[in-house]
Amino acid sequence: MMVSKLVDEIGQFHEQSSILKQINWDTTKVLQEIRNSGCLPQDSDSAYIIPDDDLDALSRVCETLPTIVVIGQSLYAKILVVNELLGEAVLPDGDDVGDSESWRTIRLKFGPRGVSLLLPDSYVLATTLSSFEREGQCVPRRDLVLKNDDKLDPALALSVAEVTLPHPLLKAGAQIVCSSTGLDSTTDQLEQKVKAYCEGAVPVVIYAIEHEELSEQDIHKLSSIQAMHPDRSIFFAKCNRKTQDSTESDREFVSGTLNNCQSDKLSQQLCDLGFLSVEILADTPLQNADNGNLTMKKSEISRLKPKSKLMSGISKFSEFEAYLHDVLQYELLVGASILNEHHSRILGMFIATAYDLLRDMIITPKRLVYAKKKEEELFNAMMDSASRKQEEIKAEIRLTITSLTPKLVEEAAAMEFVGVELTDSDELVNSSDITKCTYQLQDLLLKQLNKNLALKLMSSVRCLKESFLGTLQRCIESLESFDKEEKSKEENSHAVSAFKQILDSAYQMEATTRTVNLARYLFEKIQQALIMLPRKTPVKVDVEWKKKVSLDLLANLSESKLAKTLCSQFKQRLRNSHDTFSASMKIIALYHSGRLEKTEAQSLKVRKMHAPKVARLVLESTSLRDLILYGMPQMGREIGRGQYGVVYSCEKWAGAGSCALKSVVPPDDKHWNDLAMEFCYTRSLPQHDRIVGLLGSVIDYSYAGGGCCPAVLLVMNRLTRDLHHGLKNGLHFSIRLQIALDVIQGIRFLHSQGLIHRDIKLKNVLLDKENRAKITDLGFCKPEAMMSGSIVGTPIHMAPELFSGKYDASVDVYAFGILFWYICSGQVRLPLNFEQCASKDQLWSCVKKGTRPERLQQFSEEGWKIMETCWHGVPEERPLPGSIEIILRRMAERGQNQKKVARK
Repeated sequence: MMVSKLVDEIGQFHEQSSILKQINWDTTKVLQEIRNSGCLPQDSDSAYIIPDDDLDALSRVCETLPTIVVIGQSLYAKILVVNELLGEAVLPDGDDVGDSESWRTIRLKFGPRGVSLLLPDSYVLATTLSSFEREGQCVPRRDLVLKNDDKLDPALALSVAEVTLPHPLLKAGAQIVCSSTGLDSTTDQLEQKVKAYCEGAVPVVIYAIEHEELSEQDIHKLSSIQAMHPDRSIFFAKCNRKTQDSTESDREFVSGTLNNCQSDKLSQQLCDLGFLSVEILADTPLQNADNGNLTMKKSEISRLKPKSKLMSGISKFSEFEAYLHDVLQYELLVGASILNEHHSRILGMFIATAYDLLRDMIITPKRLVYAKKKEEELFNAMMDSASRKQEEIKAEIRLTITSLTPKLVEEAAAMEFVGVELTDSDELVNSSDITKCTYQLQDLLLKQLNKNLALKLMSSVRCLKESFLGTLQRCIESLESFDKEEKSKEENSHAVSAFKQILDSAYQMEATTRTVNLARYLFEKIQQALIMLPRKTPVKVDVEWKKKVSLDLLANLSESKLAKTLCSQFKQRLRNSHDTFSASMKIIALYHSGRLEKTEAQSLKVRKMHAPKVARLVLESTSLRDLILYGMPQMGREIGRGQYGVVYSCEKWAGAGSCALKSVVPPDDKHWNDLAMEFCYTRSLPQHDRIVGLLGSVIDYSYAGGGCCPAVLLVMNRLTRDLHHGLKNGLHFSIRLQIALDVIQGIRFLHSQGLIHRDIKLKNVLLDKENRAKITDLGFCKPEAMMSGSIVGTPIHMAPELFSGKYDASVDVYAFGILFWYICSGQVRLPLNFEQCASKDQLWSCVKKGTRPERLQQFSEEGWKIMETCWHGVPEERPLPGSIEIILRRMAERGQNQKKVARK
């Protein structure tokens, strides 16, 4: 009986590991397609590479056989355990086996009956072995015993006795390894052998114990094994020799727990070593995992790892079946969780990328318009300042000259002339150099004057504030920073440079002699000075001369001409910079037009190709994980049927009672992808009182005889009825108003999670026993960034813009307005305005033309206003769910107060 159960466990492991292997293969294929598509959400494809450690763990589960490794205290105990596993005496009876005998390592595999000697590298040794052919016959002892002569030959000493049997357990895909005896007397040798047995296999370790307690050598060996594999659990099998005085009154111990461990030496030793625990632990740890999480990381499933067990006697060996189940299921759980973790991470990257691409397509055109508009405002403001404020600039010039004259005269007096020869008494060696001296003074004065005039002019333009300029400059820089390679080309735009030129226009003004018409004045002054000087009289350019000339220069400046010339120069620079900016923005707009076409194509690939494929992998890996944790849910009677599936009752699953089981059979890849996206959005939602949560999912690959269309079983909490049924049977208005409040809270929650339901209607609102509402059927529910513009929903509840393919979360508000009409009317019949529509197309046509449900007599003014604003034809005019909730709360509170007054 026990052998058949072990066969079932091994068979179930291989069945589920083959599913895991297929999912892993599909994962490799999908990720390769994504890398080859050139549509990676990340700059590097390293984000799509599964780490080597995770690949090794997957390979161990998918590619290797479960191997039961039997080590132990004595040869007798190990023989007893192996024969108990197989349910027959395959190895020679160990009653007369002495502990001094040395046996080879024995590996039992499926095949025709026979024994052969193999080296560790699987080479068969050409040696003569005894016959082992008849059914029921034991393996000859002489084929297993390691003789003294064999120990001298390294090949024979290391050889493994491979026993092949047509046994059901081995045929199911398991193998058994019994460690050698006599050669593993040292700890190092045992460690090496255990490591070799467990490599390339899914190991299930049994430690056979014959004596009442562990020897010092046993403790040392177990401590070494635990140090080498601290996370590995061990099944300890107590196997006492049968004697005349022996009884079957072995103490009994529970899985991972210990009763009266203080009174039992062996149990106490195992407790001290850390294999057993005195705490009361769960009997089946894999059944206590939390459901409802889309991902379960490796660090989170470590707490589900099976604990070591102590079997109190060989009569209790049936306990090994539960232990084997836990170990194999845990290995599968690790593999499924590894894939699920990577699938969910990659899907999250695609969804984030879809948001980024959508944001880019929305924001970039707005940035272009903003940059052009604000630059135009800046240009016009500065041109207006130069045109209309000439008198103010003139006054600023006069004030600047007056305030700076003392400082400028002092700087001129201290000036040292360049390229002019002077005597010790500051007289010119060459009188003709006086022109040089005068022009150098003029340059000094005008340079300082330029700087101060520019600052005055810039401060007079009010729009040149840091907040305005900073925002505009950052906007332009962001538009130019999309493609750095493009910016290195000759045809690249220079909008930022042109923008800066506009700002620098005032600073680049120059008040030169040409600008203020001082050249003729200075020339005349110099001529007069030279005529008035006696011949051969040296010209003295001392401090007093410098001051006098400086004062004359400043006194003869014409504020009107200077202001006019400066403003004219300023305007010309502004026009040049504005023209350059406009040309640059045209190049930028042209570049972004082509780029956004590629972005839209990339977004379409992400939304309709890559993300759905990864979502399907998420569904498959999560469903396998749920199957491992909770098993296959049992279908009850049919309780509902819809367009995309049949709903059955389910008494209990994953620790939850009274579930609803929705069976969906996707006929093609498109339906698979749609279902997978629905699953991922629904499963990733946090628990909320107003949303029907998804408890889990399981894929039934055996559906329809294991054909190409497996059934996806979605397990949800079961509620009593839907709103359509509730209205049909009559509900008080106060209850209906609370239902409306529940629905709007559910919509508000979905929107807060970035999701749009797109199919709010009577049958998608379920009621519990207290008539509180929950939104269900998130089949069309998607983030705005992942919507492809498809027309979905129920005709009467569909907003007009749905037919254009461009819509947002306000479509749920529209649908709520229609739903609120039904809630306030207390009936389920179609509004009169739509009863005359003979088809869906006619109904849609009426909706697009503005037809809405009629106002009924029982509607309050406040309620009717909610409906009208919700189903407004312009999406931007519809209220937010939070605003609707406030109004509904106010209506509910007013109704309660009226009830209280009526009672009084």
